[in-house]
Amino acid sequence: MEIKFYAPRWGNRHLTWNDFLEKVKAAGYDGIEANLSADLDEREEMLTLLKTHKLEWIGQHFETITADFEEHMQQYEARLYALVAAKPLFVNAQTGKDFFTPTQNSKLIEIAECISKETDISIVHETHRGKFSFCTSATEIYLDKYPDLRLTADFSHWCCVAESYLQDQQEIIKKAINRADHFHCRVGYPGGPQVNNPEAPEWKEALDFHLAWWDAIVRNHAEKKSKTVTITCEFGPFPYMQQLPFTQEPLSSLWELNLFMKNLLKNRYKLMFD
Repeated sequence: MEIKFYAPRWGNRHLTWNDFLEKVKAAGYDGIEANLSADLDEREEMLTLLKTHKLEWIGQHFETITADFEEHMQQYEARLYALVAAKPLFVNAQTGKDFFTPTQNSKLIEIAECISKETDISIVHETHRGKFSFCTSATEIYLDKYPDLRLTADFSHWCCVAESYLQDQQEIIKKAINRADHFHCRVGYPGGPQVNNPEAPEWKEALDFHLAWWDAIVRNHAEKKSKTVTITCEFGPFPYMQQLPFTQEPLSSLWELNLFMKNLLKNRYKLMFD
């Protein structure tokens, strides 16, 4: 089983596409996770340079934020169609709203399912604050309703929402792990979605909880004889990254945090499966 690592465009938008992709390639990533720009020239530049640098692309959707459901639904469908038309490896979607009704969120999940079947490109739904999947119990409703619903596991959000390491929600966590096709290796804690440095000893407990979840996802794929496991190293910029007061200097290097996560997991799973 091959384990592939992807760098987020999020937090690296200060770099040109060419500079970003050169840096990604040199760091040993297999590709990137990024949304599709509405600007046609930038879109073409990204897709062309990905081929030039021989990097893969996971499509990302997060832009649909309007509160009016009918408008939201139309925008969501249009953006997903645009993404799949550009032929990503698959699409990671932030879907729905925590304040939409179950019926409304269900309509969005069904739209994604139809588009995926029509185009043969997988659409997975990220566990994320503010979306239909903002916490364990809310997500379980949809996992039970839709047997084919697949997830991008980002449990850092759930730690933040639950203000815990989800010790008392293990059954739902297991259910989510079994539905996870992809995961984001960002480390959250009961006070927020991102520790300031996962390498620091004071965050060992937080890292260990996440490692156990990620290990379970990887083992699950190994047991199912999956060909590939995909991981995006997705520590993000402010307000995820804490800053010093007044100077607004980030507490850690975003690039180095994600590189640390990639190298840690790459070595960990090499030992696990060699």
